[in-house]
Amino acid sequence: MYLPQDRHIGISQKIESVELREQLRQRVLDLATHAALAEQGTDPAGAEPGGFILRTNAEDASDAELAADIAYLRRTWSRIRQRAQQQPAGTLLHQDLTLAERVLRDLSNEDTQSIRIDSRLQFEHLQAFGASYTPGAAAKLQHYTGERPIFDLHNIDEEISRALQRRVDLKSGGYLVIDQTEALTTVDVNTGGFVGGRSFEDTIFKTNLEAAGAIARQLRLRNLGGIIIVDFIDMGRQEHRDSVLAELHKQLARDRTRTTVGDFTKLGLLELTRKRTRESLAHLLCQPCPTCDSRGQVKTARTVCYDVLREILREARRFEPREFRVVASPAVVEMLLDEESVHLAGLSEFIGKPISLSAEPSMNPEQYDIVLL
Repeated sequence: MYLPQDRHIGISQKIESVELREQLRQRVLDLATHAALAEQGTDPAGAEPGGFILRTNAEDASDAELAADIAYLRRTWSRIRQRAQQQPAGTLLHQDLTLAERVLRDLSNEDTQSIRIDSRLQFEHLQAFGASYTPGAAAKLQHYTGERPIFDLHNIDEEISRALQRRVDLKSGGYLVIDQTEALTTVDVNTGGFVGGRSFEDTIFKTNLEAAGAIARQLRLRNLGGIIIVDFIDMGRQEHRDSVLAELHKQLARDRTRTTVGDFTKLGLLELTRKRTRESLAHLLCQPCPTCDSRGQVKTARTVCYDVLREILREARRFEPREFRVVASPAVVEMLLDEESVHLAGLSEFIGKPISLSAEPSMNPEQYDIVLL
């Protein structure tokens, strides 16, 4: 955060080390002063670096990353001041970045080879934005003009679909099962059909080793944050646990989002905490299921049949219709006509009223109506 009219440099309270806080404060002050001198061409006394507030991400940031953020914030403030002086009252001076602009600013780095865009308007807009704020990233922009849709060319839709599934298959034949809840995310590692290796213990180790890399990738791809519990397959040897933990640390080092990894518990579980940045991929692209009400499962047809029978009995005690008509999904109606026909006939005889059935294909498995005729 930039404080253009203040020289204060604040540090997040979550960075507890006093020594590290002072180092960060001095680094940012030096970088901001250098940026002010470069922009203004004045002596140190005349440079106005402004103030900054550093969040926890700054703890692991390099000087180049800090300098890039400082330069971006200063240019943004300069643009706001310039527009304020030139535009009439009521003019929008600044708004948050679009998704494409955030990608160009935050995700592009020295390892990025190219950024391909299939929209001419978006390409020209990002060229102008990059020229002002991220010249290094702007040089990597490419306008894609191929006939094949760019998402099809790089299998993006397929990757997104896989990132929304519970099960993630591993090349070895093992797989992960990822469940995201309100409180935490669980990752379960399974060997599946993998029977490689000289022994079962070796098979477990190789599966866990591959799973460590896959887990780190899924955390980035799905943007999972908060508490994450990983249930690796139990390993009897300490050196195997150490190797899997080292591999996980190595793969997580590629993640721009800070992740803290604990040690294996007595139950063999591994706890991670990953900083929440934005909503996870599932929350951005999906909505709660209206059929199961986000439970992830629905009642069986037999269970719904018993619900229907109890509802008819309750209604029969309150009303005196000529007939009860049940409108339900085809699976429920079929079961009432077949396996539950004896119970349906017994209820009809007990209440002294006929009960007719009507199948409605548009109804979900749990939905039904009791119509009084």
